[in-house]
Amino acid sequence: MTISPATVRPVSAADRPTVERLWLMFRHDMAEFQGGLPSPDATYHSDRLRAAFEDDDWAAYLFTSGDRPVGFSFVRALSGPARVLNSFFVVRGARRSGIGMEVVREVISRHPGPWKIAFQDSNAAAVAFWRRVATEIAGEAWTEERLPVPNRPDVPPDVWISFTTA
Repeated sequence: MTISPATVRPVSAADRPTVERLWLMFRHDMAEFQGGLPSPDATYHSDRLRAAFEDDDWAAYLFTSGDRPVGFSFVRALSGPARVLNSFFVVRGARRSGIGMEVVREVISRHPGPWKIAFQDSNAAAVAFWRRVATEIAGEAWTEERLPVPNRPDVPPDVWISFTTA
């Protein structure tokens, strides 16, 4: 299947069921690196999902290819000193097609200034992707540090990439 170029758009209330289903796929993928089982009703914790739709300091985006949803991202701390790419997901069928780079560039361009993006060292695909994103967007002007996950001493530290866009 050929993947057509992606569209990035802010989510609307009507998109919530679609983003909720994508969220389940995202959390399932992340469980490989962060651990955790679904709740008894087969859902995953959704505090970030809820915040993305309800908190004014967050922005949520849906990615589509034609009429197909292919992912989402949540940006938080819009009024803070640095925007945080809180969640970023592309469905497996669209990965390695260039859509991830295309949509992340679009999301970041909508919120110029300092950025922070976290990922896990054990997620080799994410390590390569986010370092490539930082280099393509900021050249050599980005940093990387490992920071403990708040309230999670049982998991390895997150890797945080920081850069600034114009």
